[in-house]
Amino acid sequence: MNFAYPLTGIVTLLTLIVYFRMALKVGQVRTKHNVPAPAMSGPDEFMRALRVHENTMEGLLLFLPSLWLFALTTHDLWAAIVGIFYPIGRLLYARGYYEAANKRSHGFTVGILSTVILLLGALIALSVIAFQTYA
Repeated sequence: MNFAYPLTGIVTLLTLIVYFRMALKVGQVRTKHNVPAPAMSGPDEFMRALRVHENTMEGLLLFLPSLWLFALTTHDLWAAIVGIFYPIGRLLYARGYYEAANKRSHGFTVGILSTVILLLGALIALSVIAFQTYA
């Protein structure tokens, strides 16, 4: 089987594994603090776990399309090199946020920089392609 984007696929799956782990963490903390579903508020530990999960979900809406558009318009390897910093950033973000809300910024910065580079790179590449195609 030949697939042109294996590294981007691996980064995608690693990112989804990180996201899934965050979802499990919300369930664990919900159980630990006896926060009944569908409640979305509770002790600080629960709220931090919930926010990590929700913020990561929000970030995925920008990251995943940017990652794949970058890969499709530039190169699988470069997309994976830039993209791997998103799940790394989210892990750092989660580790900091689980400890205290004010310790999340370093991880956030790593993840958002990865997303912005992929987003702008894909936009530039698509613009060049469109110009070459329609000019």
